[in-house]
Amino acid sequence: MSCYMYWDKIKSIAHSLNKYENYSLSQMPLEDIIPILDSVEEIAHDKVIDFDSAKHILDDKKMREALQVIRKFYVYLGTRLETDMAQKILSSSNPWKTLKSFHFYERYLGLLKNENQLVKFTPEEKVVFIGGGPLPLTLILLNQLYKTRGISIEIIPEVARLSREVLKKLGRESHIEVVEGDENSLKNREYKVIMVAALAEPKERVFANLWDMVDTRTPVIYRTYTGMRAILYSPVTERATRGFHKEVMILPTGKVNNTSVLIRKVV
Repeated sequence: MSCYMYWDKIKSIAHSLNKYENYSLSQMPLEDIIPILDSVEEIAHDKVIDFDSAKHILDDKKMREALQVIRKFYVYLGTRLETDMAQKILSSSNPWKTLKSFHFYERYLGLLKNENQLVKFTPEEKVVFIGGGPLPLTLILLNQLYKTRGISIEIIPEVARLSREVLKKLGRESHIEVVEGDENSLKNREYKVIMVAALAEPKERVFANLWDMVDTRTPVIYRTYTGMRAILYSPVTERATRGFHKEVMILPTGKVNNTSVLIRKVV
């Protein structure tokens, strides 16, 4: 199947999104915005188009503007969904049940199942997650599933505060620490595994600073976007991860969006 069958649809979605400024989207109910995400993910999750075919769209200069619009929307909606769920958890009488209603909950379970093949998560491990956001779901589920302890690194003060409130509501505040700052906050802290969020930016700075801090044994897992899923967000480049050796990559299946990559520092 030719990837060009989606050419006009991608442009059409981008054109429809251009009708909205951020303030307009922020006023729209989430149930009215989710169908737009569904239309984008229908393309992103195509099972037939191979990586080489996908590159015809993703690398085409004429598609650059459309992809920028779609990727901006994807980041906006992801942030809004997490913040909305964090607020719902805080006001819920059954926070765990509320958490399970999160739009991406099942996808996170699938993603972590993949990542557990890269690094076996155990109660003895302490995982640092760079870019924890208002809902540090990766660390919450790692603790729930594997009893793994965690440190969430979040650079925005109000987001870090919201994250701490969510963890307290879920009874996980003694298992997961929230640190306000960037990746440099890892200095002088104990951990076994580092994970880098798909939306953590800027990638080159993050990985350069990690290279300065870690040894050659420390596993670093980062999430990226490959194939048609890269219409959702720009992939991590080899330039960004220079100084690291790529050991294993696990591609997503089903509705999981992220490819998970295990790297280690080389000297």
